Amino acid sequence: MTSVTKLKTKTSEEQQLRIDLAAAFRLAEHFNWHEGVANHFSLAVSPDGKQFLMNPKWRHFSGIKASDLLLLDADDKEAMKRPDAPDETAWCIHGRMHALVPSARCVLHVHPTYATALAGLADPEVKPIDQNTARFYNRIAYDLGYEGMANSDAEGNRLASLLGNNKTMMMGNHGVLIAAGSVAEAFDELYYLERACQTLMIAYASGQKLNVMNDKVAEQTARDWDLYADSAFAHFAEMKKILDRKDPSYAD
Repeated sequence: MTSVTKLKTKTSEEQQLRIDLAAAFRLAEHFNWHEGVANHFSLAVSPDGKQFLMNPKWRHFSGIKASDLLLLDADDKEAMKRPDAPDETAWCIHGRMHALVPSARCVLHVHPTYATALAGLADPEVKPIDQNTARFYNRIAYDLGYEGMANSDAEGNRLASLLGNNKTMMMGNHGVLIAAGSVAEAFDELYYLERACQTLMIAYASGQKLNVMNDKVAEQTARDWDLYADSAFAHFAEMKKILDRKDPSYAD
């Protein structure tokens, strides 16, 4: 099987994965999380996670369709030599994540405004000052080792190791990365992360002292969020309804 290709024959399950990932691209554009023709989303389609879908090189999120997505294999040493090779930084980050972190079924990497602004501070911690920020208390990996664009397996390996068991990574001087078990869960995590960062950055801009929750309250609030884990699927389903009314071509 060619590792960088569009699926020739698709099972109904594979097709649904394509549709869901394409929806995530359109929703990222809807919320203005995208950046030019950069940034990438990927989704595992094999049990071991090594075969995955990802957006083609330099395509705007607003036009991506299910049929456009590339099928890649993290173990394919020739992937970057093919005519339809993905973006190099995307291959380095997403390829290594899918090769080394089986739980990372869906990986979303973007540079949204507020999260990226927070990632540019000397202290990029998402401090628990409200319900949304507390969702991420002690549940984020922080990368403070940025040394330029990711263009090597070594950098991808470093990021995969740093992520650990977390779903969320704040990438200092860079952006954010979400790695979750499904598109719905990853989308919901990214949505609330950007909301949390927006609240925190506006609070910083006030110039007043932050009212940071104590450890006990912050941890309890984060655990309370776990009780609403299934809401991620309802959230994503509702957002796809909005897409269906606006422009259902993402599913093509």
